[in-house]
Amino acid sequence: MGFNILLKTKNIAMDSRLSLLTQLQHLGTAPCDENTPVAPVGLPAIRTSTVRFNTIEDLEETYRRKSKGERLVTYGRMGMETHAALETIFCQLEGGRRCFLASSGLGAITMSLLSLLSAGDHMLVADCVYGPVRHLANTVLSRMNIEFTYVPVQSINALQAQLKANTKVLYIESPGSLLFEMLDIPALAAFAKQHGLILVVDNTWGSGYACQPLELGADVSVIAGTKYVGGHSDLMLGAVVAKDKALIERIDLNQYAMGYSVSADDAWLAIRGVRTLPIRMDQHARSALQVCRYFDDLPETRRIFHPAFEKDAGHALWKRDCTGSNGMLSIELALSDRQIRTFVNALELFSIGYSWGGFESLIQWVDRPTLENHTYWSREDNQIIRLHIGLESVTDLVDDLDQALQKARAV
Repeated sequence: MGFNILLKTKNIAMDSRLSLLTQLQHLGTAPCDENTPVAPVGLPAIRTSTVRFNTIEDLEETYRRKSKGERLVTYGRMGMETHAALETIFCQLEGGRRCFLASSGLGAITMSLLSLLSAGDHMLVADCVYGPVRHLANTVLSRMNIEFTYVPVQSINALQAQLKANTKVLYIESPGSLLFEMLDIPALAAFAKQHGLILVVDNTWGSGYACQPLELGADVSVIAGTKYVGGHSDLMLGAVVAKDKALIERIDLNQYAMGYSVSADDAWLAIRGVRTLPIRMDQHARSALQVCRYFDDLPETRRIFHPAFEKDAGHALWKRDCTGSNGMLSIELALSDRQIRTFVNALELFSIGYSWGGFESLIQWVDRPTLENHTYWSREDNQIIRLHIGLESVTDLVDDLDQALQKARAV
């Protein structure tokens, strides 16, 4: 009886005819025992350092199957059932065959690039990527004699002009960090394929729910599970997802060699968080659009950066390639430094913070030196604020923004 229930659970979870919302409620649940038809709903956080084997033959069989690509464990660092369940969930979100976990989003980026690049290689990088990628390139990749060139990848001609004989990887983030410019992933995938490049996409914005880069032609998708997957601002996690067998083998070898490990508790928290991922992201997205419309009516607003907003320059690409949105947006405001400082400090419901994807609303005053790296920026003497719209009442959030703006206007 228990065995039949286990099969039924697996079939429900992996049935592609069911919506993603339904699948996310069944993937990674605890299976019923084969002998007794009972089980908890949630899979427990299974912690271990040592993996035991009954016989030498069992150990040898495990290594044999592992060498053929199966996700089998011989040491606790790679994680047990809790980790495997989360990996399966990421694969379902992203449409991949294999997922590799890291202890942070930047750790996942590092894993992917060090798996795919060698000394003497060159990488093309979208100039809108997450800021710490530049730090990784400057401090680690350059020391390893790996070259990199930042390019406004909205232009295929610009990419073509920077292409080298030793170019191996095209690394992008869509929508871009800070200004959320939509990139044409299918066109970039075609360019990468034409020139034998591996296309790696940071998909933290979409987190597998609002965008699926692998389905659009990318080779590798990287997600910071710290953000919307976790959803509660209480864990650090990254994931690398791929579906090509050769790439999976390369990443697998390097993940093991570099000693990556994620705590079972963080994996468990991420599984818990993903149950409500679609509901949370839909609510974030609805509220973010209302905040966009509030700013659209203000005389100080010069530009709104949010691809789901109908006036955003990338809205058509967003409609074509995405299946949802989230709570992230940036606003260009005609305010002085003193006024923007007053505005940010006067907010009561928005905390100042760099991360996002949790239940809380956040604000970041983006400094101009950071924006200088982004060709998408107008370079006018205005201010840029980045907002994460949380799960509070959007009416309360708009009222908070409005009272802060009134104080800024009075400066």
